[in-house]
Amino acid sequence: MKKILVTVVATGFGTGYSPFAPGTTGSIPAWLIAYFLIRENQLVMGLAVAISVCMSIWFAGQAETYFGHDSRKIVIDEWAGMFITLLFVPFSLTNFLIGFVAFRALDVIKIPPARQAEKLPGGWGVTMDDVVAGVQSNILTQLIIYLIARV
Repeated sequence: MKKILVTVVATGFGTGYSPFAPGTTGSIPAWLIAYFLIRENQLVMGLAVAISVCMSIWFAGQAETYFGHDSRKIVIDEWAGMFITLLFVPFSLTNFLIGFVAFRALDVIKIPPARQAEKLPGGWGVTMDDVVAGVQSNILTQLIIYLIARV
């Protein structure tokens, strides 16, 4: 029973099994939750950040037992990064799409200290590189939104 729960949650309800870009595919459910359910409610977005980070650390750490270290199938960490990216971003389809693209790009590129965070042990390493990429993406998204508003 534990293995089923861990694999279902760690794989983002199966999205991590995608043969094409599982990290991107795994980010989509978190983006949909943020856009359609959380929307502009920053208190709920903050709770989503806290809960997803904690869940990711634990579930990703457990899932490594089944999939190996930082397996591409483990995508619960993408949820944490996506919610961090969208925290305090003014709600609109355009802004949330900018955030999605920024997060996916920076999660792939892994600008320091994201690469270093990835080297932490267990679920911490799986999650913290996405936390760092989420913070970086949030800053980039806010900057892009600011610059677009000034043009």
